[in-house]
Amino acid sequence: MELKIADSFNKELSPDTNLDNARRKVFGAMYSYVKPKVPSSPKLIHVSQEMIESLGIDTVDVGSKDFLNVFSGIEVYKNTEPYAMAYAGHQFGNWAGQLGDGRAINLFEVVHNQKRWVLQLKGAGETPYSRQGDGLAVLRSSIREYLCSEAMHHLGVPTTRVLSLMLSGDDVLRDMLYNGNAAYEKGAIVCRVAPTFVRFGNFELFASRNDIENLKKLTDYTIKYFYPKLGEPSKETYIKFFKAVTDRTLDMIIHWQRVGFVHGVMNTDNMSILGLTIDYGPYGWLEDFDFGWTPNTTDREHKRYRYGNQPNIALWNLLQLANALYPLVEEAEPFETVLNQYQTDFEIQFLNMMRSKLGLEIIEEGDKKLVEDLEECLLLSETDMTIFYRLLSNHRKGKAEESLKVVEEAFYKPEEIKDEIEMKWKSWFNNYDKRLKLEEANDQQRQTQMNAVNPKYVLRNYMAQLAIDDADKGNYDLLNALFQLLKYPYDEQPENEKWFAKRPEWARHKVGCSMLSCSS
Repeated sequence: MELKIADSFNKELSPDTNLDNARRKVFGAMYSYVKPKVPSSPKLIHVSQEMIESLGIDTVDVGSKDFLNVFSGIEVYKNTEPYAMAYAGHQFGNWAGQLGDGRAINLFEVVHNQKRWVLQLKGAGETPYSRQGDGLAVLRSSIREYLCSEAMHHLGVPTTRVLSLMLSGDDVLRDMLYNGNAAYEKGAIVCRVAPTFVRFGNFELFASRNDIENLKKLTDYTIKYFYPKLGEPSKETYIKFFKAVTDRTLDMIIHWQRVGFVHGVMNTDNMSILGLTIDYGPYGWLEDFDFGWTPNTTDREHKRYRYGNQPNIALWNLLQLANALYPLVEEAEPFETVLNQYQTDFEIQFLNMMRSKLGLEIIEEGDKKLVEDLEECLLLSETDMTIFYRLLSNHRKGKAEESLKVVEEAFYKPEEIKDEIEMKWKSWFNNYDKRLKLEEANDQQRQTQMNAVNPKYVLRNYMAQLAIDDADKGNYDLLNALFQLLKYPYDEQPENEKWFAKRPEWARHKVGCSMLSCSS
């Protein structure tokens, strides 16, 4: 297996001189060299053919011993030096100090077709940053990350990617809900792929220690490889860099809100410097529309990371990044200007996104109220967000009186759509129909446009859980079926119609389907 290795992070930035793989505080270094733990009997469960091609891996190599050994951690690829990154972060709004790659080991970087990719094993063993953890991952969480990474990509959401999913052959002890009921689960290893895994927390670590030399080196490195058009390092360039990161982060958040994705644990160490969705832990998709929903049991009381708060949390996290970059500029005003612009831009971009979901192309003054009134209606009775917007494209101009029937399948309790609730819905549909009459597009054109931004298929929590349950028994058919289904989330796929359905009642309160923890 021949790869075009092009390491940069561990060639140009400061290493940890202590080669002992023991948990400790690491100072003055961006990363620590560490080799993956050798699994007892790894088995390849799935690969992403798309990423095989993107990385320039020969298809015949996928079934080879080399592929198995390198991407399970048995062997270190020739002339490479795996490492774990050092970073810090704010967790649930509180400063947590040094964190780092506790169970992720970066293998190497590859450049293919002028694109740079870092390949990283998650669940490959302890690192100096593992704290109380064992550095391992279980099949349950690995399947969720594997499926979701690719599903998000095909939805058009900026995200890290995956190459492969393997069983390690070792059992891993986990207390899934942190309630004292630990049990052994199958161990697994995911090979994650991204242009870089640098996070807000990498910058926070050096700023918190007043290590301005390494803060500058890291910032210059990031600009050189990932924001090269910004120019040579200078105070002006650092502000442009912050603005570019802010814009990318906002773009990601708008996409999350569009498809109803809830990350679940938006700590600053889980924020990509490229504006990619990263670290798929206790995430979930909105089923019934609910601004206050979060899938993370750890966040159940305060709901800091709830769906409706994600844009605010992104801004809060960007403020922490601004604080970290401040020593390079030593002026607060430019950062404040960018952060204030985020709020303005969010309002504009969110409304434009909602227009696209409603099939509206021209801009009208009353659009904001139309959107707000719709959100109020969606909260009147449990309404499936994905199904509602997909069915809404079937609305026909001048037929407002038929529209409730058109979206009926989106209601979890259709018997509740009566009296005052029914009147509010009918009023909204009348206003929506009036608004559509201002548009030039005909019904067919509008439907095509709406179906391009309102997915028919998303990775509902219960779907992932069904794949996990089967995989636990050694059956990977459903894992593969969902992987293929989610490659084309906007297509009709009539043969897969059974997945275009509301969450089944049995999944409402089932662990893994409605509530998740960070335990993986």
